[in-house]
Amino acid sequence: MPGVRRLLLALLAVWCTIGGAAEYAAVQPGVELQFPRDQGSHPQFRTEWWYLTGWVKKPDGTDLGMQITFFRNRPRVAEANPSKFAPRQLLFAHAALADAKSGKLLHDQRAARAGFDLAEAKEGRTEVWIDDWSLKQSDTGYRAKISARDFAYALEFKPTQTVLLQGQHGMSRKGPRPQQASHYYSEPHLAVSGWITVKGARFEVTGQAWLDHEWSSDYIAKEAVGWDWVGLNLGDGGALMAFRMRDGSGGTHWAGGALRSADGRVRVYARDEISFEPLRRWRSPRSGTEYPVAMRVKAGELELELEPLMDDQELDSRASTGAIYWEGAVRGRVAGKLRGLGYLELTGYWKPLHM
Repeated sequence: MPGVRRLLLALLAVWCTIGGAAEYAAVQPGVELQFPRDQGSHPQFRTEWWYLTGWVKKPDGTDLGMQITFFRNRPRVAEANPSKFAPRQLLFAHAALADAKSGKLLHDQRAARAGFDLAEAKEGRTEVWIDDWSLKQSDTGYRAKISARDFAYALEFKPTQTVLLQGQHGMSRKGPRPQQASHYYSEPHLAVSGWITVKGARFEVTGQAWLDHEWSSDYIAKEAVGWDWVGLNLGDGGALMAFRMRDGSGGTHWAGGALRSADGRVRVYARDEISFEPLRRWRSPRSGTEYPVAMRVKAGELELELEPLMDDQELDSRASTGAIYWEGAVRGRVAGKLRGLGYLELTGYWKPLHM
């Protein structure tokens, strides 16, 4: 993969000197998201991702954390050049499998220039792939196929609830300036079924997942170094998303979130209604980075304690997106009782994150 990354950087260096580029599209208030159109790619925006996380069970009852992410980036170089080799869109993908029984996180990544039917992010509906890695919308939901070095997925994800628009009608603010925002929706409580193969052993799994789809051209403010994010499928059928953009001192630069109650009502939280308090930290033996892997999260009157499925869920994506971060399966508890299952993402702890 380092060779792939070097190739992509070399291509960018060559093509930066050839051809012009239109401005990035901007996130606009009042835009009504439409489905399935907005489940597809938005190539005029700078950055976009489809982010699937979930808890699944093996037949023996073992819990596994699964994660699949596809990223699209518009480098805005050589767009006027007619050559099919011009890198108008770059695609990256990550996949991971967390097994607390073994204490190991298996993960892999891909990177490619879009084109030649080898890598693409289609408009109009979710259909994104890099070689034999894919996430595609079907008549009943989504299908994902991943063939990594040490594991493989063949999974189906069926919606059981309506789409949850984040922020104000799908526009999620990420900072004080109007342009610091994203178009953002989630699909909680996806029913998961299918097969996972680990080092040649194939087994059936079932569980629940969460899909985030987000696109933006100015996602992170220069004052922010990274973010903490959590998405939880609650046991009563509700769903919670909360995030904060952290500043250089570890404080909160911006925050937000939403709670959909079991009865379907949605509450959107203001920045001062969200807080993340570290409860326990873990230091990576590889990168030396310290992460707050156990957190107390407050969203309005709701207060949960997050505890990881296992501590070592650090992802090294330097061969694709260039970052090291923690992204892992967590349990959410209220007064010691299990309230939900989901994923916690901690970025910018290794180095400040630039997008």
